[in-house]
Amino acid sequence: MTRVLIVGAGPAGIRAAEALVEAGLHPVVVDEAARAGGQIYRRPPEGFTRPPDKLYGSEAAKAVALHATFDRLVAGGKVTYLPQRSVMALRAGVAHVLGEARQEVPYDRLILATGATDRLAPVPGWQAGGVYSLGAAQIALKAQGVALGRSIVLAGSGPLLTLLAAQLLEAGAEVAAVLDTAPMRAQLQGGLRMVMARPLVTLRGLRLRAALGRRYHAGVSLTRIETGEAGPTAVHWQDARGSARETSCDMVGLGWHLRADGTLADLAGAAFDWNSAFAQWLPRADPLGRAGTGLYLAGDGVRILGADGAELAGRAAAIACLQDLGLPHPDSASILRRLKRMQRFADGVAQAFPWPAEMIRTLPDTTTVCRCEGISAGDLRATLPLSGPEANRAKSLARVGMGRCQGRYCQLSGAEIIAAAAGLAPRDVGRLRAQPPARPAPIGAWLKAEGTREAE
Repeated sequence: MTRVLIVGAGPAGIRAAEALVEAGLHPVVVDEAARAGGQIYRRPPEGFTRPPDKLYGSEAAKAVALHATFDRLVAGGKVTYLPQRSVMALRAGVAHVLGEARQEVPYDRLILATGATDRLAPVPGWQAGGVYSLGAAQIALKAQGVALGRSIVLAGSGPLLTLLAAQLLEAGAEVAAVLDTAPMRAQLQGGLRMVMARPLVTLRGLRLRAALGRRYHAGVSLTRIETGEAGPTAVHWQDARGSARETSCDMVGLGWHLRADGTLADLAGAAFDWNSAFAQWLPRADPLGRAGTGLYLAGDGVRILGADGAELAGRAAAIACLQDLGLPHPDSASILRRLKRMQRFADGVAQAFPWPAEMIRTLPDTTTVCRCEGISAGDLRATLPLSGPEANRAKSLARVGMGRCQGRYCQLSGAEIIAAAAGLAPRDVGRLRAQPPARPAPIGAWLKAEGTREAE
């Protein structure tokens, strides 16, 4: 039987697995989390008492249904499920997987449903303890029912900014301010496209925004995060009129929408294109997710369409796989029509909540750009006479992108700084090439004897 490996057990991975099982295949599903669901529908530990409506809000029914679908597949022996494992490398039809032990999982077809990560922009002072990404704050809330501060400031832009603020307030946390760098004019222009594509979803977002009241501020400029020995003490910012403001806090969450996680797609040989609307490099794939021979991409790792779009993309990738295998498959026309509507909505989101390129390009030299390696904007600029305006050469000399995150959080901002100094567009700087291992790994895992093969 054809061996199909699915990486990721979020909405896209689960729906891909379901479609393959319906066609008579037995896929292997590898996921980093302890329980399937992905980030948006992240499941808490067994015995956690908060009900789904508190965890997922208006999306609770979708989350419960998705979880139940995958649980049935696993319980029925229809899939081989490998949780709490990371795919570290891909080579010659073998996935090198690391959990408690190293494993090798062979495959004939590969579906990557790796999702997205936070898209972060540097702010002076953001390297201090107590400054988190929005995604990290949401994980703590969903997985453990924990608010990471007593007085919280959330800053950045994008739907997650509003959603997380609403979720924290619902859980009883104190949110002192929600600082959105997106100008209100951009939000209105993009919002029109959003409401035309998905009116109910847009209206739900507006209701969440209204519930924030005076905590929410649009069109702000972030000046710096003031910190003490125990972490953040205040965020200094300017409102849309240019007036200086200061909000006291003991925790800061940052995030500017999402960044597609294309690390494994890169290692698998996918090509990438610069997407100016989303201000990032995205893997190249056809409408069903084909990105190469035997390679299929689904979900936010290829197109940032949200959870509903990820479910559709997972089914689409499975259909592409079945087509290429010459097996019976569902018709894809309806899915492709719905995906186009999701794309129109996503384009509206990108317009409404733009990446703060100008803020990054004008950062003071003392601002830390790479938190992992402690590299400042000045360090990066000083490297350019030797490296030239090319991302990988600048990485080699300045070490931006060489740390634990491997450039996931500093690559885009580093490119903006290089481009500004060289008078170029960010796309002309290029992108950092992915390197195995895809995640930090103990060296001992690779010094041991060859790992065992699973799911032959």
